[in-house]
Amino acid sequence: MLREETVFGPIHSRRLGNSLGINLLPRDGKVCNFDCIYCECGWNKDGVGGEALPTAAQVRSALEDKLADLLLEGTAIDSITFSGDGEPTLNPDFPRIIDDTLALRDAYCPGAKVSVLSNATRVHVPEVFEALSKVDNPIMKIDAPTNALAALINNPAPGYDVGRVVEALKRFKGDFCLQTMFLRSPDFCSTSPEVLEGWKEIVRILRPRQIMVYTIDRPTPQSGLEKISAPQMCDAVSDLIKEGFNIQICG
Repeated sequence: MLREETVFGPIHSRRLGNSLGINLLPRDGKVCNFDCIYCECGWNKDGVGGEALPTAAQVRSALEDKLADLLLEGTAIDSITFSGDGEPTLNPDFPRIIDDTLALRDAYCPGAKVSVLSNATRVHVPEVFEALSKVDNPIMKIDAPTNALAALINNPAPGYDVGRVVEALKRFKGDFCLQTMFLRSPDFCSTSPEVLEGWKEIVRILRPRQIMVYTIDRPTPQSGLEKISAPQMCDAVSDLIKEGFNIQICG
């Protein structure tokens, strides 16, 4: 499900409302340091494209044109969201693009939030963390509490370490959103006690201002995956809700 444009939508998002997307990866391919078994964009090997990553100037031009059109149409947006076909922080112009986007948001749609959907693998990079700290919604992913389970779910590039990600996310001091996919496969279940308790420990360490718990919504590249129902997810995190955590559940 590869997007064709650098700026796409707006589309309705289960978590972010009317969302204008920004794809910082090639328009004809996928670039990611994860290869998640549930990714709606498919496997990395099937999404190799020939185009270069868009530059900051190209992103700014495309975004300004789109925002101007939406303003003329009277179309309101709730979020300008960096998502697209892979990991947005891999674009070397990411910090500059964030600054440009915030300026354009303020000029054209000051009521909209700027959101970044990231797998959190580059939060330890100072300039990436600084850029993420500027946006309204830095939405950081942790799907698994252990490296072994992350290998099954996310197929990360060599060097990924859950512990390092947790240490990097501590720098937000809770001012970020944690996003976690709940799903079931023949090899694991996100709501099994051994998985759930490890994930809850991470939540209690990081204390994010919001937690987004969601499940499969579109076809997945790996077969045999199953959704976790909204009531099941609600039950799984009920103790965290009682502890005062702000948890959004998307079934």
